[in-house]
Amino acid sequence: MPRSQRHPRKAAVVGISLSDCGRVDGPTPYALHAQAARRALADSGLGRDVVDGVASAGLGTLAPAEVAEYLGLRPRWADSTAVGGATWEVMAGHAADAIAAGHANAVLLVYGSTARADIRAGRRTSDLSFGARGPLQFEVPYGHTLIAKYAMAARRHMHEYGTTAEQLAEVAVQARANASGNPDAMFRDPITVDDVLSGPVIADPFTRLHCCVRSDGGCAVLLVAEEYVPDTAKAPVWVLGTGEHVSHTTMSEWDDFTVSPASVSGRLAFERAGVGPEDVDIAEVYDAFTYMTLVTLEDLGFCAKGEGGAFVEKGRLRLDGALPVNTDGGGLSACHPGMRGLFLLVEAVRQLRGEAAGHQVRRSDGSVPELAVASGTGGWFCSSGTVVLGR
Repeated sequence: MPRSQRHPRKAAVVGISLSDCGRVDGPTPYALHAQAARRALADSGLGRDVVDGVASAGLGTLAPAEVAEYLGLRPRWADSTAVGGATWEVMAGHAADAIAAGHANAVLLVYGSTARADIRAGRRTSDLSFGARGPLQFEVPYGHTLIAKYAMAARRHMHEYGTTAEQLAEVAVQARANASGNPDAMFRDPITVDDVLSGPVIADPFTRLHCCVRSDGGCAVLLVAEEYVPDTAKAPVWVLGTGEHVSHTTMSEWDDFTVSPASVSGRLAFERAGVGPEDVDIAEVYDAFTYMTLVTLEDLGFCAKGEGGAFVEKGRLRLDGALPVNTDGGGLSACHPGMRGLFLLVEAVRQLRGEAAGHQVRRSDGSVPELAVASGTGGWFCSSGTVVLGR
């Protein structure tokens, strides 16, 4: 039968894990990759021999070849797509497509970083820019840092729609509340809106608590074809739909600072999954800064454009809120070792399995969530990947 007439295979997440996270001074990034990979395979109940695909980015000169070699794998399918924080949602979509087409049977997505430990040990310094070549050469001379780009976008939203600093602060407060019951979270003590607003200014309107933590850590996700599911240790979480979009790299080419690329990737993911935002139980979104959460929720369709400020008020994002968001505490409180997008997938699967001890979301009838969306953002709103997952 021609491939075009075959029924495409469904892809499921069957293994997830975190490596040691938070303050991890000893291991190398490669060691964190290996730790996360071993744990994810153990979680799945499958052996390493089933893995014929590897997706990784952010480490080495020839990622994922170096990572695969370190792990002792020889994949026949590989992906090294690098689009910042959105990388892992985009890779998950590519992996699901490869599985559907029969190009791979089991794909391991794996990440590890010692961003915090490297700075602490003097092995690297904070990045002022991503480089000074290509299109970026026209912005770098003006000292336009990554955080300044996010701050500029936030200010535009405030100007356009009346969004307030207090509303942005609510995002950080509720993320910290969600982190309070997560034993893996780096920061768990409660904070208030006043705590956020009174902190040192990093880039107006962002104070320190508007910004993500810097941590170490890694994680891994194993996706397999449907015929492998009966042999796995846990119930599968199915990849229902994915979408990706690249918007710009230079700020001058960004059509509207108040619209993120999730407006496209989210629409595609929901259309392909056959569901809408109203069906979603939990949302895991990239939150390097509070504004990212607010504008991504708008662009995924959870509220209308410009209404994000009001939407995030009144505890809506908490574990017991109308739409629990970043249920582990997110990058603002749990961990952020660099390209955090893979952590969104791990947390979404944990919640759908009912395994999020201490911070498990429950529906009104006491059941665990059935449908989740994970949406990663890369660069300075340059790229987005969105994945809809369901039990």
